[in-house]
Amino acid sequence: MPDLVLASGSAIRQAMLAQVGLNVLVDPARIDEAAIRQSLEAEDAAPRDIADALAEFKARRVAERHPDVIVLGCDQVLAFEGVIYSKPETEDAAYAQLRALSGQRHMLLSAVVAYKAGEPIWRTVGVVRLHMRPLSEEFITAYVARNWPGLKDTVGGYKLEEEGAALFTRVDGDFFTVLGLPLLDVCGFLRSQGVLKS
Repeated sequence: MPDLVLASGSAIRQAMLAQVGLNVLVDPARIDEAAIRQSLEAEDAAPRDIADALAEFKARRVAERHPDVIVLGCDQVLAFEGVIYSKPETEDAAYAQLRALSGQRHMLLSAVVAYKAGEPIWRTVGVVRLHMRPLSEEFITAYVARNWPGLKDTVGGYKLEEEGAALFTRVDGDFFTVLGLPLLDVCGFLRSQGVLKS
C-alpha cells in the first residue's frame, strides 16, 4: 500500500516526495488540460483559480481509482501581464516565452489538491515571484538550444534547478514551489494525516 498517489507524471514532484521518505504510486491523470484552461480563461478566472481547478480535476479523476489512499493532484501556471503561459511545445515557443519574460517579473503558482474517499480534504496554492534579468537574443537562442528538449517540461521555459538559475536576479518565495510542488506545506498536511511522522 503506497503512502499516497501522485496524479502527475512529473518526475521532479515524485523525486521531492520520495526524498522526504514517502512511498509514492504515480498514476497520472488523463484530462484535457488545454480545454479546461481555455474555458477558465474565457471566464476571466484568476491564475490562482486556474492552477487550483486543474489540480482538482486531476486529483478527482485519479481518486476514483484509489479510494482508500490520499491522492495529490498538482498543477503549475505562469502568470505574466494578464497572460497564462503553458509549457512551450517547440523551441520557437520557448524562445518567444523567454524573450517576453526577459527583464520582467512574473509569478509561478503551484497548486495541490488532496482527495481521499472521493472527496477533497485539503488544498494549497504556493506563489513565487521571479525577477528575470535582461537577456540578449543571442543568449536566449543559445540557452534554448543547449537545454532543449528539457525545457518543454516546464511552464516557464527554464529549469531553476539547472542552468535556469543564471536567468534570474531575484526569486521571492519557496524553491520547491518553483519546481512545481509547495513541499513544506504538503509535508505539514501529510503529518496532520499521520502519513509522515511528526
